[in-house]
Amino acid sequence: MRRSFSNFARGWPGTGLLLIRSLIGLTVMNHEIRLLLGKPLTLSSANSIALIIVSILMIIGLWTPVVGILAALLEIQNFLHCVDPWMALRLGIFACALAMIGPGGWSVDARLFGWKRLEVPPQRMNGPQNSSIA
Repeated sequence: MRRSFSNFARGWPGTGLLLIRSLIGLTVMNHEIRLLLGKPLTLSSANSIALIIVSILMIIGLWTPVVGILAALLEIQNFLHCVDPWMALRLGIFACALAMIGPGGWSVDARLFGWKRLEVPPQRMNGPQNSSIA
């Protein structure tokens, strides 16, 4: 994951990415829960359940590039078979864009795969403390 992004943005850009992830994830989740509640469980419900799981992972920022591409692919399927295809197209484009931009500093990905600061303790001398020659 570290090779995918040169850094995980913190500060205002990281907060913006958190808001974008939350907005996309909550919108996908809301849309798919409404679809699930409006019809009986069938094989097409698996797509909705998968998108709900993907949206949860997107909100917390875990495996964001993979989850973004998966969400985009599932939304393309919704675009082809859904009553409101334009909502599915918009969500798929936003999910794909999020996969390209990255999760940001306020994500699980940043905690797991971000750069870590290592503190190296000072070395002790292994010889006598006074090195004066008598």
